[in-house]
Amino acid sequence: MNTKPILTILAAVALLAAIATRPSASSTPLPQAPAASNAPSYTDSGDLRFPANYREWVYLSTGFDMSYNPANSGGGMDHHMFDNVFVNPEAYRSFLQTGTWPDKTIFVLEVRGAESKGSINKSGHFQSTAVMGREIHIKDESRFPGKWAFFGFEDDKTGKIIPTSASCYSCHQQHGAVDTTFVQFYPTLLPLATTKHTLSDPYSKESPATDQPHN
Repeated sequence: MNTKPILTILAAVALLAAIATRPSASSTPLPQAPAASNAPSYTDSGDLRFPANYREWVYLSTGFDMSYNPANSGGGMDHHMFDNVFVNPEAYRSFLQTGTWPDKTIFVLEVRGAESKGSINKSGHFQSTAVMGREIHIKDESRFPGKWAFFGFEDDKTGKIIPTSASCYSCHQQHGAVDTTFVQFYPTLLPLATTKHTLSDPYSKESPATDQPHN
């Protein structure tokens, strides 16, 4: 009996089976790019590296021409500004659960100029494409004696720590609604902090109960 044709047929069947079961190129999952880390990163000299992906973080609020200096209460600036606030997603998710900020929370304040003339706009203001300044408020309990620190940035690379003698520290300590942060200006988080009873004593004392959200 000639077995050669049979062996040839069996080999062809095995080859077809191997091809049928092999994953196609289209079904093979493509490698995913590693997610950018949102943890704070410092240089050897203690400068803070700027988080380049901050605009992918959680947007909290925008202020328009805001100033905490009583001398500016009647205006006085020769230009208008928008202040956009972003926070890293991990801190935001934790806040939703606890009503306060965890270690390694990072706020980015982005300042942009206000424009009024452009395209079809006839009234009001919109944000300019140019960034006028950036500042970071960061919670790093093992690094800073007061847990929180401010960093100023002249570019989008690294920023230097603002000395604790600066007024921003005492202002946040005395007026911050939650853990020295201005949650009172974040409309989606203030009601949550009120419900979870995490509002600070200084804020509660200076703000009439009628101005605070009801449970």
